Amino acid sequence: MATSTYSLEQALDEVSASSAGGAPFLIAYGATFALTGVLSFFISLEVAALVAMFQGGVALPAAFWLERRLGRGRMAQDNPLRSLSVQLAMSQALGLPAVIIAYNLNPVAVPAILAGFGGVHFVPYAWLHRTHLYIYLGAAVALGSFAILVFLDANRFAITLLFIGLVYWIAAPLVYRHAAGLVEGVA
Repeated sequence: MATSTYSLEQALDEVSASSAGGAPFLIAYGATFALTGVLSFFISLEVAALVAMFQGGVALPAAFWLERRLGRGRMAQDNPLRSLSVQLAMSQALGLPAVIIAYNLNPVAVPAILAGFGGVHFVPYAWLHRTHLYIYLGAAVALGSFAILVFLDANRFAITLLFIGLVYWIAAPLVYRHAAGLVEGVA
């Protein structure tokens, strides 16, 4: 077993540098959620809910493309946090069965369920990127989407998706700036 020459701080710096603090994912997913919200005014709820469920098929490649443009190099294969970073990134995919159940019971709940999984998904990134911004983001998107679902009647499906997109876009420059400040000079 090879030993790593990374300190924890160096490993964390490289994670934040290579991923631009996660901002590319917030930008891409914010765009696809917002576009799905706009689209939902023109298509049936059932079709819009399916689009919302699988919008990640467009967002994920776009996020990786943005990450290569905004990030500072790629994470090294021997970074001890590489596997943790991948596992955190993939964790919310395990919520898909619950989203499918929500779709079958009430498609209008799909955006709020997605927001809840997104909120839970963001919390560990507070440690990984060393910022409470991800805790605030997770709470805002999850609780805000729940409130929209509970308290609004008209257009709550579309408004929830637009809300998610807006919250992601507000957070993106904040986490990007934070990551840039952490890793100033890290290649």
